[in-house]
Formats: sequence, structure tokens, C-alpha cells
Amino acid sequence: MARMTAARAAVEILKREGVTDAFGVPGAAINPFYKALKEGGGIGHTLARHVEGASHMAEGYTRTKPGNIGVCIGTSGPAGTDMITGLYSAIGDSIPILCITGQAPTSVIHKEDFQAVDIASIAKPVTKMAVTVLEAAQVPGVFQQAFHLMRSGRPGPVLIDLPIDVQLTEIEFDPETYEPLPVYKPAATRAQIEKAISFLLASERPVIVAGGGIIGADAADLLVEFAELTQTPVIPTLMGWGALSDDHELNAGMVGVQTSHRYGNANFLESDFVLGIGNRWANRHTGYKLDVYRGERKFVHVDIEPTQIGKIFPPDYGVVSDAKAALELFVEVAKELKAAGKLPDRADWVASTQERKATLLRRTHFDNVPMKPQRVYEEMNKAFGPDTRYVTTIGLSQIAGAQMLHVYKPRHWINCGQAGPLGWTIPAAIGVATADPDSPVVALSGDYDFQFMIEELAVAAQHKVPYVHVLVNNAYLGLIRQAQRGLDINFQVNLEFENINTPEIGVYGVDHVKVAEGLGCKAIRVTEPDQLGAAFEQAKKLAAEYQVPVVVEAILERITNISMSGTMDISNITEFEELATEPGHAPTSIKPLKV
Repeated sequence: MARMTAARAAVEILKREGVTDAFGVPGAAINPFYKALKEGGGIGHTLARHVEGASHMAEGYTRTKPGNIGVCIGTSGPAGTDMITGLYSAIGDSIPILCITGQAPTSVIHKEDFQAVDIASIAKPVTKMAVTVLEAAQVPGVFQQAFHLMRSGRPGPVLIDLPIDVQLTEIEFDPETYEPLPVYKPAATRAQIEKAISFLLASERPVIVAGGGIIGADAADLLVEFAELTQTPVIPTLMGWGALSDDHELNAGMVGVQTSHRYGNANFLESDFVLGIGNRWANRHTGYKLDVYRGERKFVHVDIEPTQIGKIFPPDYGVVSDAKAALELFVEVAKELKAAGKLPDRADWVASTQERKATLLRRTHFDNVPMKPQRVYEEMNKAFGPDTRYVTTIGLSQIAGAQMLHVYKPRHWINCGQAGPLGWTIPAAIGVATADPDSPVVALSGDYDFQFMIEELAVAAQHKVPYVHVLVNNAYLGLIRQAQRGLDINFQVNLEFENINTPEIGVYGVDHVKVAEGLGCKAIRVTEPDQLGAAFEQAKKLAAEYQVPVVVEAILERITNISMSGTMDISNITEFEELATEPGHAPTSIKPLKV
């Protein structure tokens, strides 16, 4: 048997579990692990400026390609607590990331030693497993179990806490014979799928709600095949966006109280049966008026996590299954039904959904100065092609982007859904661009999200991670201001001030161009809408030339209300702006406006 430190054994296991990249910040209590990382080789490391940033980088990395597991490393004490937001983000969206922390020596953990905190207890509510390893000989088994848990059932994050003496202790470990544990994923039975399809056959206006579980299971191709076989329109959730290309004739649009299309909500409200696969009926999708969302419709819910079935409302039938396993059977049964001539003709229903897609559009073309945000997304549609991976988190920028941008492939809309922490976008984009340096990456932020973890731009400059970051700046907490309208207040949401060092930007305060340049990146400020297209093209060229992020800051009008429901009701969306009434109003819509 080979003899090595427990830290070195952990590194060898990482490599054999497929890890090639890690993100982190070293410190005294984790230095033995970093020594093993250096001596073991084979794992690249990106030095973050903030450990929370490293955890978001790990999530972006995981979400970019099937099978990826991002790894985040930090020292004892505050490094672990900094990771909690990243762990919460990951568990909320079912994303496997592995967070590794150092810890004080086992003999003094309980003595309030410097930076000694019970991080395992703190992290347990936002992980599938959080453990402080007290015996060095347990390190291989704990790491093996961590990867098994992250990949099995509903995916999610794990935290492993390693006291410094445990890391340094030598153990017997043979990496050459190490094997990952088999992954457990529940699979639907033939009988269950036949019963689920019976609801589809009995309906006249069915839709499939395609959740993020389909993308996580790498089952988008099967979804498309099943939808095409049965001629069933598909409504992707925000997390499932890209599972079916936006320009596919069966894409019926997104539904929700915020990130939705007018035609998506209208199509859903016309449906009589909903097959949900890999989704969790999130409240921004359903709204709080479940009586409106449910109506007289029948529901079948397929999800990998048993406790998700019936959590929000009881379906007419539930199936516990991995999305890919279920869709394989859905396709198999559908093919048999088609061969037997038992699939109904859905041509009229499909045509009606596409009619709404061509008529119920929001206006994007405005020539106002300062700019309306809608014009920014219109120009983004022109500038960035179908291979673009968009990365964003929360705010009016994300909501408007989801209403107006276009996504054509799985894993090309990488959005923090359940947690929505400000500051997520920059580090997540770094993780995405690290995982896939060959695809264009475009991040989207409002000014507050951009400022939360702006220091991580230096990470991308240092490690030569190029991408384009679209920054829509109105010097406001726009989403919070809009939410305050119902309370008749506008309180503590104003970010404007006159910057004594940059008077030319007026009340827009922070000079993002100077800050970005000071962090080693390139930046372009745009004040008029007809400058946007050229700025995006220049940004792409600068990113390729200098191998750094390029920020394109669009100076917006101070107040714009983005379409959404003030009552959390998908049938009651307030449209604040003029709607599209002629083709020139929405020149980059998926379907030309039909008038």
C-alpha cells in the first residue's frame, strides 16, 4: 500500500472523480491541502479574491458542462462562512459543488481557537452533507461518499472540513485501485410512464413544463424528441431555458409573474393538461395564486426528489424519476403509440400557440436617451449569436433579459434561480468561461449586482479569462424600488451621487469604467442606443485581444418598470411600457410581429 498524507489522498481522489479545476483562497489551516494540490499536479487552480466568489465560480463551472463538479477551497473560520451563500445557491438550484475548508487542530476545535468554527453545523441546512473529519483514515471514504451524494438523487453541494492535523497525518491509501461509488438515480417504470401518458392522450391542449432537472440530467435531446413525437408545446422554466431552442415550433414561451413572455402566459392559461418534468413549481413561475395556475387543468409531475411531489400542490399523478430515465421511457412509449396510430393530431393546438407567439409581444425598440433597458436586450440579440452562454443572477436586468433575450441550447442560460444573491454574476461567469473557454460568454448585471463582487474582475484579468459583461446602470435598486410601489414608498434604494472625480457622468455615481480598468479589464461606456451595436462588437474584439473581461456599461433612464405581476398572479401582468403594435417595435423577436 502507498503511504501519503490524508491531504494528498484527498487530492488523488479528486482527480479520479474527474476534477480538473478548482477555485479558492489558501490560508494557514488549509495550506497542507494546497501543498498536496501542488505536488499532486493535474488540477488547475484559480485564485479568487473572495471565498464567496470562489464558491460561485465553482457553481458556474459545474453548470457549464454535463458531469462537471466545481470545487471551492478555503481556510478555517470565515472562509467557510463566506461559502455559505454559495452553498445555498447551489442547493437551491440542485447544483453539485464541493467546498473544502481547513480547520483548527482537532485538539483545540472546542477551545475557541483562532478561526475555529463549527462550520459543519452551520453548513448542514444548505448541503447534502457537511462533515468535519476527525480521523485521517476516514478522509478517503468521506471524499468518496461526497461525490456519491453530489451525483445521486437530486444533485447538490457538499462541504468537507479538514482539521490541519488530519490533513498532515499519513495514512495507507492506494489511489491506483480507487473507484467512484455507483451513482443512485431513481428511474420510472414502464407502467408509471404509460399512466402519465394516458393523461396526455386524454387532453386536448397539453403542455410540457420543462425544468432545470432536464438540463441537469443532460436529457434535452430526449425532451425535444418526445415533444416532437407527441406534438406537445413546451414551456421551459427559467432554470430549464434552453432545453428546447427558442425558435423551435413547439416552444410556447416562458410562464411566470416576472420572467415570462406574454404569449407564454397566454398559452399556459389556454392549456388543459400540464406534464412537469424536472421542475419544482417555483413561485416566480406559478405565482401565489395557485387557483389561477391550477385552474381546471390536470397535472402530472415527474421529479427525481420524492419530497418534491406534492410540495407546492398535489398533482393528479406523480412519478419519482431522474428526468433522463423518465424521458427515455416517454420516447419509447410515444414511438409505439405513433406506430399504432394512437397519438392525437395536435396541429391546431400547436398552431394556436405559435399564433400567440407572433402577436403577443413586448416592444423593445426605443430611441430614448437616456436609454430604455429594452433596447439594450434588442441590441444584444443582434450582437450575440446562438452559441452565447448568458450568465446572470437577479434584478430587473435579469427579469427583462429573460423576457427579451433568446436562448437556443441547454446550459446557455446560466442563472441563479432560487437564491438570487447579488454579486453572483461576475464569479459565476468566470467559472463558466473557465469551464468552456471556446464559447462566447456574456454576463448581464445591474449596477448593484456588478458592485457586490466587483473585485473578482481582477481574478479574470490575472488568469486571462475573457468574456463580455453587459452592465445596465440606472443608479437604482430597480427591482426593490419597483416592489416598493405597492407600499407607496421609494426608500433607501437610490444609488445616485455626483462623483467628484468623474463629473461627466452626472448623478450615476460609481465610475465603473475606471474601476474595471483599475482591476485590469477593459470597459466601454455607452450613452445612446445607436452606439450599442458598435460597442458590443468592440467588446468582443478587445476580449479576444487582451484575454480579459470587457465591460459594456449602458447608461439607462433612471426609472423603468419592467413587466410583472404586482399580485403574484400569472393572469394579471402589468405592462408598463407600450406594447409592440408594428414589426419595427420588436425587430429581434423570435417570430416577426403579426399585425
